[in-house]
Amino acid sequence: MTATKLLLMLSLMAAFAYMSLVGVTYVSQRTILYPGASRAPAPEPASWGESVSIRTPDGETLYGLYSRGKPGKASVLFFLGNADRIGNYDFLAEALAARGIGLLAISYRGYPGSTGTPSEAGLLIDGLAAFDWLSGHSGSEIVVLGQSLGSGVAVNTARKRPASAAVLVSAYLSVLSVAQARYPFFPVSLLLKDPFRSDLRIAEVKQSKLFIHGRRDTIIPLSSGEALYAIASEPKQMLIYDSSGHNDLWDARMVSDIVRFVEALE
Repeated sequence: MTATKLLLMLSLMAAFAYMSLVGVTYVSQRTILYPGASRAPAPEPASWGESVSIRTPDGETLYGLYSRGKPGKASVLFFLGNADRIGNYDFLAEALAARGIGLLAISYRGYPGSTGTPSEAGLLIDGLAAFDWLSGHSGSEIVVLGQSLGSGVAVNTARKRPASAAVLVSAYLSVLSVAQARYPFFPVSLLLKDPFRSDLRIAEVKQSKLFIHGRRDTIIPLSSGEALYAIASEPKQMLIYDSSGHNDLWDARMVSDIVRFVEALE
């Protein structure tokens, strides 16, 4: 075999391997983006609040946990990260309840207790359906709180519904930009099904906004959150926790910062 033929064969093998890797990533991208999705039923009994069912306009049923606030006090609508569970937030519900603030957290479609399969279009519908349900049950101001993947749901909900404010934790400029940075050799813009373009939506969020991000975040880099903050309109503020990363943000300080922000709106 000549050197030219060998080089050609190696090039073809490399191209085949690359295309195979691209293909596998394309097919499995929603498994990667929504690792918490599961057909598991809702846990019984719930760890906090009351279990609620929320019907979406496209026929799905969402499982949620709801802690009712006191009359005249705000409620928080919480959109979780992509691998989280709503039952993990009894500490947040208790801290908010101590101040009379309500909390609704939803399990996205395809996540435990909810029907359907996750997608960007579906999660955005879930956010609006949850807001409408809470608006009809709380009778008070609603603050949307979104963490990580949920920040994109919160941004869209705040621009589409009359939320009084938005809290964006570990927010991204877009899932597209995060994926492009993580997979620089893939044609991500052509392959990504769920780009979650918060960068194209944040300008429509006119309400007061609180951004919270860990400086050591390696999942959604601080630079991505800062880029979204930079293009967001006033009023806005950003808190950076120097010693925190992506999965270790929740502590008494963060809960206090959120409670303080919500109460300042009243």
